[in-house]
Amino acid sequence: MKIGNIELKAPLALAPMAGVTDLPYRLICAQHGCGFTVSEMVSAKGLLYKNIKTTEMLKISDGERPTAIQLFGSVPKELATAAKIVEASGADVIDFNMGCPVPKIVNNGEGSALMRNPQLAYEILAAMVAAVKIPVTVKFRAGWDETCINAVEIAQIAEKAGVAAVAVHGRTRKQFYEGKADWKVIADVKKAIKIPVFGNGDIYTVEDGLRMFKETKCDGLMIGRGADGNPWLFSQLNAALQGEKNIVAPSLEELMEQIKEHLAMLVAFKGEVIAVKEMRRHVCTYLKGMPKASEYRSRFHQMDTEQQFLELLSEYNTCALNYYHTEEQKLAVLKAQRDSL
Repeated sequence: MKIGNIELKAPLALAPMAGVTDLPYRLICAQHGCGFTVSEMVSAKGLLYKNIKTTEMLKISDGERPTAIQLFGSVPKELATAAKIVEASGADVIDFNMGCPVPKIVNNGEGSALMRNPQLAYEILAAMVAAVKIPVTVKFRAGWDETCINAVEIAQIAEKAGVAAVAVHGRTRKQFYEGKADWKVIADVKKAIKIPVFGNGDIYTVEDGLRMFKETKCDGLMIGRGADGNPWLFSQLNAALQGEKNIVAPSLEELMEQIKEHLAMLVAFKGEVIAVKEMRRHVCTYLKGMPKASEYRSRFHQMDTEQQFLELLSEYNTCALNYYHTEEQKLAVLKAQRDSL
């Protein structure tokens, strides 16, 4: 699969997520087989005003490429200038956000609010495409609400503006992240344009991903919440796409090692204080559905240092091992009882 002249290693992309898809987590997902990573939202105005925190969000590692920096804003000239800054920083692709449903973004006429202003959306995308040589992509939703499903119109506008690929989230702005994503909208967009289409929304398992490919005929998958705390979903999907039937889930040991690696990467990138605070949230996503996870969640949120965090993680590992050992014993006894009948 290609985005403009950029060849992807796999038709699988990591969706931009605020507070999640920073450089460390993008690297982790790339290591697990993600073919295309996208940064957290970056403010065009923040770049123009040379805000330090905003500028730091442009950092990319060679280990995660190809990578897109996602911009948001609503003024064509500002976004064109910001696109040039992003290009100069070394990004492979520039993505434009037309999907964020958060009120503080929408109330500024940015994010998914632009779906109600197709002409302005076209002017923004055309200005960005004209300003840079690298590919420009755009991510948007099915529409504003159930009375305004205009993803096909926006996709056609994007293609006319010279955009290299689009990503379609099958929910409306009104839905935020609730309810079910409408994959038919993604299929309709795929039929309406010639440039590549990424399908996004409700991809949590290998089966979900394969079904989206089949039902929508999309060119690639863009995975957000399904990959949050589960980077293995990319390697599992890659294996399934290559015809493998026996898809193996990560072991407890692999899970623990990944959490420790993530923490170490965050410490190296952001310093211990910020890293530990952010890891409190990440560890909960990694351990979601695991035994005794709810009992440890509040304890992880009390950790202040890397050493404290690692000690508690080691304690949790022992607890989980004992749980599995006990459960295996119970199952063995039950099986023996059934076999004796």
